[in-house]
Amino acid sequence: MALASIAMRAVEIYNSHVKLPQIEHTVVVSQLFEENAYIAWRPGRADCLIVDPGLEPEAIVQQLHQRQLVPAAILNTHGHADHIAGNATLKHLWPHVPLMIGRGDAPMLTDPVLNLSAQFGFAISSPTADRLLGDGDLLHVAGFELLVREIPGHSPGHVVFICQQDRPLVVFGGDVLFAGSVGRTDLPGGSFSQLAKGIHAKLFCLPADTIVLPGHGPPTTIGHEQQTNPFVGRSAFRG
Repeated sequence: MALASIAMRAVEIYNSHVKLPQIEHTVVVSQLFEENAYIAWRPGRADCLIVDPGLEPEAIVQQLHQRQLVPAAILNTHGHADHIAGNATLKHLWPHVPLMIGRGDAPMLTDPVLNLSAQFGFAISSPTADRLLGDGDLLHVAGFELLVREIPGHSPGHVVFICQQDRPLVVFGGDVLFAGSVGRTDLPGGSFSQLAKGIHAKLFCLPADTIVLPGHGPPTTIGHEQQTNPFVGRSAFRG
């Protein structure tokens, strides 16, 4: 959930204009929270990653069938409802595909109060995770080598996934760092100091051309946010 205002809109599916060498990807933007769900795959392969399947799982499934892709892993950056709502549908269709989430956010999967869906009047529950992730874990799936970094602050166990072998590096960032903003920290378990510390220690150490694919809004780069982000960039500490 971003600091930006929330607006209703129809589901949107698009191929990002950002060029990612050796990575094909499609973004499914779901209603209500304008959450980005990512389908990512290597050229010439049929297995793929699904990152943060949101409130439009049918659109994700349609894209998989249309592109003749089969999920190899379902990755949740964190446990808020808008990022886990599609887990159940995907696990029903592909029960043997592993669902992974950071250890600190695992309780949110099955608790509508913790994942914040209850307060919006609809209870969302996900299957439990097949694997719990911690900082420094390395995943090899669908041709991707993903480094897991834990960056709490938006949620207690938020993780990001860094595509290690790509140049420029690519980060599936969830609700940590946005183009010109950061994830909300006024939600239960939130902490701006934790979030800012994690961004500086674990993202701003990456090369400036690193591409961040966020949970809401357009892609950005580490260098751009270092220079211009009003919450954690250099401009935030001037004066």
